Amino acid sequence: MKQGLSLRVSQHLALTPQLQQSIRLLQLSTLELSQEVEQMLDENPFLELNQDEAPREEFGVAQADTPVPEDERETEFADFTPAAAEGVRVAEAEPQSGAESETPSWEGDGSTEVVPDDGEWGGDAAPRKNNLGGDEDVDATDLARGDETLQSHLHRQALSLHLGEEDRCALSFLIESLNDDGYLDETIESLAAGLAGDDLEEREELVHRFTVALRLLHHMEPVGVGARSLGECLSLQLQALRDEGEAPDACAIALKICAQPMDLLARRDVKRLAQLCGEPEAGIKAAIALILRLEPKPGRRFCNVERNIVVPDVLVTKVGRGAQARFRVQLNADVMPRLRVHDVYAGAIRAHRGEGHQALQQRLQEARWFIKNIQQRFDTILRVSTAIVERQKNFFVHGELAMRPLVLREIADELGLHESTISRVTTAKYMSTPYGTFELKYFFGSALGTETGGNASSTAVRALIRQIVAAENLKKPLSDSQISGMLKEQGIECARRTVAKYRETLRIAPTNLRKAL
Repeated sequence: MKQGLSLRVSQHLALTPQLQQSIRLLQLSTLELSQEVEQMLDENPFLELNQDEAPREEFGVAQADTPVPEDERETEFADFTPAAAEGVRVAEAEPQSGAESETPSWEGDGSTEVVPDDGEWGGDAAPRKNNLGGDEDVDATDLARGDETLQSHLHRQALSLHLGEEDRCALSFLIESLNDDGYLDETIESLAAGLAGDDLEEREELVHRFTVALRLLHHMEPVGVGARSLGECLSLQLQALRDEGEAPDACAIALKICAQPMDLLARRDVKRLAQLCGEPEAGIKAAIALILRLEPKPGRRFCNVERNIVVPDVLVTKVGRGAQARFRVQLNADVMPRLRVHDVYAGAIRAHRGEGHQALQQRLQEARWFIKNIQQRFDTILRVSTAIVERQKNFFVHGELAMRPLVLREIADELGLHESTISRVTTAKYMSTPYGTFELKYFFGSALGTETGGNASSTAVRALIRQIVAAENLKKPLSDSQISGMLKEQGIECARRTVAKYRETLRIAPTNLRKAL
């Protein structure tokens, strides 16, 4: 094989480190961005938080709180100015007649808490905040912020029990073996076998100790903790209610129901339960209504619910009324890091050119790039959010039923960005609106055809399905085919399978589980 030299000219795209960092910061969520900022502050000595108003060499979003004149807040999309420093844009809205009275007044600070869904049972009765009444003002968020875990709560109760050393250790071991819902996943025998190994005598002793400790655990708060199954958890709560003298007859029937397979209770098979329990159907219905009030997860209120709290990246507020109504789009200052370059270190680099000057100069440039990329990230989020408000302004006036079809390509073409950039911006970024806090992807939806030749947004169709189900007769709930027919009567072509898919997305139970007692 003969060797030789040849010249070849070609063109290719290369991502610079600065561009790679910009793309990576753009797709990070608020929490991930804060972690990235903390890591960069630890690694780069030229980067610091802007905590005072002293004159410094500042970059990025350090001046986000600077007041913006009213006449400068409306910005055209073509102006690619550092909007993160400006932090606000206004989108004009044209509400139709009569929309002013339907639009709720919203004077909040933009922070909205997402409440966890408690409807495990699929029924109409909402579960209690705690399983036996108690303090109804207890907030799960406050419990999470107070670092009160289920294990620490139970250990604190165990201190009041006068137990021997072995029994105290057995009870502590069971408490630490509970899962987040308050259930004991493993059997007593398996726990004892894991500690004793092949020693049968010690295993029998541990089984005895664990049995006694489990009885003590069942009498602790919250009631139902330490249960090994859902039926046992409900039975413990029903026994506590019966001891308190609350509905003794219903409690007795409910205990019989909990001894039956749980799938019968989930299907609300009243006739089958009446046959197995030997009770009249009226008593079975009253007992099921009592069970719906119980807490299926005793450890729920001790879970870390901070993860369910969404901090919005963008705030949308209504300005003016009537024909002059507008919606102001601004960045949330709470999620915008205030960064700057340390002036002392930067001045020292400019004044002295000694050993290691090149490496320090590179670190200084990395700090400036990082601040600039964060600024560009927030500016892109603001531009995309403003374009979304412009396209979906009927949603901000009339609600989700007025949502129009929207795809990523429309926003990308309008702003002159790539479709993948819009996808990164709308992922894990949230917008606070007068109707609640939504992910930016929520405002995008496919189109469904109508009889008039127009298009209806899939988001609006889902909202309409939720509205139809909420207004149905609970004794005769609507099937997916009936809902599809009702949508067709309103001019929306939506097949039965599509209705079923949207219903599952909305977490709406099927017809047989929605039927009222």
